[in-house]
Amino acid sequence: MAGHLPISSGSLTVDDESIFEPHPDRGLVFQQHTLFPWKSVLENIAFGLKMKGIAKQKRIEQAQKMIDLVGLKGFEHKFPAELSGGMQQRVEIARVLINQPRILLMDEPFGALDAQTRLKMQMLLLEIWQEIQTSVLFITHDIDEALFLADRVLIMSHRPGRIIEEIPLKFERPRDVELVTSSEFTAIKKHCIQTLKEATQQEELSRLNPLGLGKKSQIKEYE
Repeated sequence: MAGHLPISSGSLTVDDESIFEPHPDRGLVFQQHTLFPWKSVLENIAFGLKMKGIAKQKRIEQAQKMIDLVGLKGFEHKFPAELSGGMQQRVEIARVLINQPRILLMDEPFGALDAQTRLKMQMLLLEIWQEIQTSVLFITHDIDEALFLADRVLIMSHRPGRIIEEIPLKFERPRDVELVTSSEFTAIKKHCIQTLKEATQQEELSRLNPLGLGKKSQIKEYE
């Protein structure tokens, strides 16, 4: 969806527009930050606006708003090497959001963080989303993270990667960390684990059946 790799087959559209290449409308946050090590926090965040030809004073003002949004006030002139992993990801998120993307693509952005920092970043992301209301496509291997953040979860099989189930989530917003201990949350989590387990077993059977005979995976919706 980011447009960095060619589509192997079929087509991919967002808002009825085909995707062939990267575009500012689709912001991408990776697991590891891609900040310029020789630029300060402020300069990294404002870089996209600089490439658009935005006047220096205006891009500084907008970058400062992003810095406030992600909770990095006072770190404007620090360099990436002087920041913790969580703070680096805050800068990365701010650098993407300053371009006002229509869709925010996040590829396991908190996967490299320790548990405590990951929870803080999840809460921060929820706060940011409440503020900007941008659509987010979030990739994760963590079931708790998926259920805590999302309005809709798509479960994928391993190989080949196929969407095997769609689960709409009706948890109220704003979300609180206590949600993860609720009975409804736990029930859906157990269902996800079972679905992934069955998909793995089906994959093992497929490897033993080179002709691909037998039951095929189908997309289903959780009820």
